[in-house]
Amino acid sequence: MTLDNNYVILKCKENNYIGVRMNIKDLLEKNPVIAAVKNEEQLELAVNSEAEIIFVLFGDVMNVKEISNVIASKNKIGIIHIDLVEGFTNKEVVIRYIKEETKFSGIISTKPQVVKLAKKYNLLGVQRVFVFDTLSLNNVKNHMISECDAVEVLPGIIPKVLGIIADHCNKPVVAGGLIETKEEVIQALNSGATCVSTTKKEIWEM
Repeated sequence: MTLDNNYVILKCKENNYIGVRMNIKDLLEKNPVIAAVKNEEQLELAVNSEAEIIFVLFGDVMNVKEISNVIASKNKIGIIHIDLVEGFTNKEVVIRYIKEETKFSGIISTKPQVVKLAKKYNLLGVQRVFVFDTLSLNNVKNHMISECDAVEVLPGIIPKVLGIIADHCNKPVVAGGLIETKEEVIQALNSGATCVSTTKKEIWEM
């Protein structure tokens, strides 16, 4: 997968996506369930699942390149949460490393400046936010950046919050955290989420 401004050039053989120029919002809509993985065991399950997009929530400076290779070898789209990679910092050199030395297609971060750096290097940038109450919701709305490609909202099981953020940011919304059942997936999608991310392998096959 490569990026062309706000579009994705896909290379996924299984779904005949090779050479297809797809809007990022369309890509997420066509993949309503994203596999989120926290360890190598989950990664192995995810790359052999029906999920086409994988959020990587673990790793360190020694293995992050190999993790990206495993995902790419299965023609999946890998997006790394760089805040959770042991040994990484917020510096630009880290984003450059992701772009030039790994096969990840994008990054997730709670830090707006990191997402902006990702866009500078033509990577997908997902801004992750946490909403627990009215104060945190207002804080999220004030710190949402226009440069991000999508917003991941945690926890993803509060319908009202998903709707408010979807209306506010005009970006694809990923509902993440505490999504554990098919009913919760449907509720999130009906509430304004474009897709969901979950570590529950049973949901990856939906």
